[in-house]
Amino acid sequence: MSSQPSITPGQRHRRAAARRRRKRFTGAGVLALAIFVAFVPMMALDRSNVRSENARHGSAAAATLGAGRLHAGAVAVPNLSPAGLELGKPAFVLTGIAAPRADPVRLAFHTPPRAGLLFDLDSGRILWQRNASKRVEIASLTKMMTALIAVRSAPPNDPVLVTRQAVGAPGSKVGVLPLGRRVRLESMLYGLLLPSGNDAAVAIAEHVSGSVGAFVTRMNAEAAKLGLGCTRYASSSGYVDQGNYSCAADLAVLAHVDLEQPRIARIARTLSAVLPFPIKGGKLYLYNNNPLLIYGYPGATGLKTGYTLAAGRCLVATAQRGGVRLGVVLLDSPDPATQARKLLDRGFVGVYHRPRVAEPPIPAGA
Repeated sequence: MSSQPSITPGQRHRRAAARRRRKRFTGAGVLALAIFVAFVPMMALDRSNVRSENARHGSAAAATLGAGRLHAGAVAVPNLSPAGLELGKPAFVLTGIAAPRADPVRLAFHTPPRAGLLFDLDSGRILWQRNASKRVEIASLTKMMTALIAVRSAPPNDPVLVTRQAVGAPGSKVGVLPLGRRVRLESMLYGLLLPSGNDAAVAIAEHVSGSVGAFVTRMNAEAAKLGLGCTRYASSSGYVDQGNYSCAADLAVLAHVDLEQPRIARIARTLSAVLPFPIKGGKLYLYNNNPLLIYGYPGATGLKTGYTLAAGRCLVATAQRGGVRLGVVLLDSPDPATQARKLLDRGFVGVYHRPRVAEPPIPAGA
């Protein structure tokens, strides 16, 4: 006989209901625990993804602000170009950027350029700098990229059609391009780099890419590939300043890359040229507007001039003496010829101890 007190039917019903509730709660708890265990790794992964996404957006913002990662002693390289493209490895490493106190050349101009750089074209060593990473308008220095893409895309004898858009290009021109005729690409390159012909820039862009817009897209892609973190192009000529800019550091890299192309190097050091041309008389006479070549700076080898109201007077000048090759970039300079000569002299004589060479005077403001 059981010692348990007698249980009424109502009590048995209530106890059975309690047991069922406990089972439901227990099952729900087990399910909740299982969901929690599965969800914790997902939360961790989500937090990781958020951190990665924040880092990605932070990198893009840093690129927009001109910030970047530094390589020991080298130029700062943002993650994305101003055109929003991923940057490649720098084509030429500049050492000493953003450390002007260590520059071996000390030269203070009464009216300095807005930005500038003196550098070794072979080693990348910075000798003098001013606002080297500042993004500014560059006018026809844009044509340094136009020339690079042209020589990498087509041979010298490629026939370039002269379109109405090319003939109607505003600003500086070759001026005698024959509408509807075809001109050798090499002649167009001379017209691009010596008198800085905007008409030649349009004709080359249309020939290489089918349109100026498509060519500009390629210019920006090439700039990103070369690691040019300051540079954005909006035209093949640089005539319009809006959306078209670079910095002294990027232009130094581009100068090095340009002069690695024998066709560009040959044209850039040419003072004047007489070319066969499909016009009356059959010849085209062109003259370089580089003041260092015009006024006979010893060892001058190029490279490009530029001017607009927004950009001011710009010059990328290169020279060679006794096995030393130097380059100078001046952006918005009041007197680019004189300032370039002074900087190059300090580099050749003061840093590399090359013998001083007698120089003809360069007129002020040349």
